[in-house]
Amino acid sequence: MKLSKLEKVDLREVWKHEALDFTNWLAKPENLELLSDEIGIDITLIQTEASVGNFNVDILAEEENTGRKIVIENQLESTDHDHLGKIITYASGFDAEIIIWIVKNVRDEHKQALDWLNEHTDSNVNIFAIQMEVWKISDSPYAPKFQVIAKPNDWAKAVKKSSSQNELSDTKLLQLEFWTKFKEYAQNNGDKIRLRKAYPQHWYDISFGFSNAHIALTINSQSEQIACEIYIPDSKMLFTELHKNKDKINTELAEQLIWEELPERKASRIKLVTKGNLSSQLEWDQYHQWMLDKVIIFQKVFSKYARQIVAN
Repeated sequence: MKLSKLEKVDLREVWKHEALDFTNWLAKPENLELLSDEIGIDITLIQTEASVGNFNVDILAEEENTGRKIVIENQLESTDHDHLGKIITYASGFDAEIIIWIVKNVRDEHKQALDWLNEHTDSNVNIFAIQMEVWKISDSPYAPKFQVIAKPNDWAKAVKKSSSQNELSDTKLLQLEFWTKFKEYAQNNGDKIRLRKAYPQHWYDISFGFSNAHIALTINSQSEQIACEIYIPDSKMLFTELHKNKDKINTELAEQLIWEELPERKASRIKLVTKGNLSSQLEWDQYHQWMLDKVIIFQKVFSKYARQIVAN
């Protein structure tokens, strides 16, 4: 068997100019999706070259479903003090909770600075340093790769916040641990499921490609139930159209779903429920497997019907 050599390509060979070439390339939905898959945050573009006083941030975006602001600064060179100051300025100007710095190389002193910021700021501030790489094999097309060099430590932040401010109860900390471990389980066993940050709450949202609905996983300590549902925040039309295909959807899922229009509220939901106790940590792997299995089939079935509804 003849094997080819994997070759690293200089970034300037691919993108001559940061703003005109790289930023415009990254701003395309398919490339933001590559970045989203790498860091586990659903990124939706708002604007390129967004103004902050006399400065412009390369990309202003938001997290899908939560609306949290994201600033992305690109640098096809090694990190420097000037850009470190800029990303902090941009984040404060847009009240961004997620900061992504994409560079050619991350200097040790700047990684140390970002790690320090992630450790000493509260849980609303999340800073990523991404090393941009391009590879090829022989004469193959270029293959971009995002490599995470620095990232927030969600669990450490939550524990610190709880111990210093007494804001998180034991249940909240257990919820955070449950979703953090679910995220790890899904990353090891799922197939390209885009996963968001874990929070100390009883639900966890996952996108399936539509802005007016998403998949929500829940674990309810009082009723001792876990659930997977399609949550529709504000579109009775979408619920009605999906409900017209209720029998087909139930058949394809091989489940009897609970269809809740909730006429007195803006939101609607379509859910599947089973037993589960947050305190039963020995059972978590089973819960995580059940949730992941349902997420995968929900994405497959509901995305098909949702696309048909949008197309019509």
